Amino acid sequence: MTNKTIAAVACLMLGSIGPIAASAAPSNPSDANAAATPAIDVTILHAQVILDHLGFSPGVLDGRPGQSMTIALKGFQQSRGFNQTGELDGPTMQALRAYRAMRPVRRLRLTADGLAGPYVDPMPASPQDKAKLDSLGYRGPMEKLAEMFHTTPAVLVALNSPTTRLTPGTMVTFPNALPSSRAYDPKLPQKWRDTLSMLNVDAAQPEGAKIVVDESDGVLRVYDKADKLVGQFPATMGSTHDPLPIGHWKVQGIAYNPPYHYNPKLFWDASGNAKEALLPPGPNGPVGVVWLDLSKPHYGIHGTPAPETIGRAESHGCIRLSNWDAARLALMVGPGTPAIFQR
Repeated sequence: MTNKTIAAVACLMLGSIGPIAASAAPSNPSDANAAATPAIDVTILHAQVILDHLGFSPGVLDGRPGQSMTIALKGFQQSRGFNQTGELDGPTMQALRAYRAMRPVRRLRLTADGLAGPYVDPMPASPQDKAKLDSLGYRGPMEKLAEMFHTTPAVLVALNSPTTRLTPGTMVTFPNALPSSRAYDPKLPQKWRDTLSMLNVDAAQPEGAKIVVDESDGVLRVYDKADKLVGQFPATMGSTHDPLPIGHWKVQGIAYNPPYHYNPKLFWDASGNAKEALLPPGPNGPVGVVWLDLSKPHYGIHGTPAPETIGRAESHGCIRLSNWDAARLALMVGPGTPAIFQR
């Protein structure tokens, strides 16, 4: 179903964030209190980078403690048979030291391709206006660069001088999200391979045999054939109006860079005069860069245009991951993979 248009019950955000400026200073409302935000802890950032590489996603790479980091540590500890403390305790630090060659940050020179659009700024609010666009691309180079390196514009600002210019040739410090391999399966569509490369998703992924979505801790886990935990991602799942559909389902297919069919009849909060609209694909679309269709009608696992809200906002019932985590999951599983939803 790689060319299928997506029409889902549960995929538009209930809350949203404002546009992000292309300059060095963030204009995101969530960054308005940046002065009060804790400083980046390089030890935590280094651990986050390693966990991200190993498939135990801490969410955005920001060098700060939080619920996503705690859950990522518990997943890593479970995979190693450690006590699940959720902390950087002695055994965990010792195990992570084996990967210390993965530096916490990389200083890279900006390129014209890396800064290229197309960009959409301002982003229209209504589905009807979005449907008029050619794509739902990033709102500017700052937003694109942040997603490429699994972080936020605010973190990029904190890691660099405020006078840093986003122009080709400029050296910029990023969290080290660079993959070890970009040798993607040549059978995958070229545009999807380009998306995987842009998002710095590693081509080498373990094969998943089962997905478990657990409402109790807001996590999606992937297990292999031996029932070993091989991947874990923070997720947003359901709401009071659209609870997570508990049960046993299956992945029916995967749509790469999908368009989105907005049907207001499927949304409890749609206005009475809302009309259907076909939205173009793009990372800022309602389902992000990928859609894993489930056997539960109108439900799926997908990306999001707002990775910093994962686990901190509600959905209309679908399972929402960051774009880079959703893309990684799409490399780990395929049609027929069981998906168990539990609480």
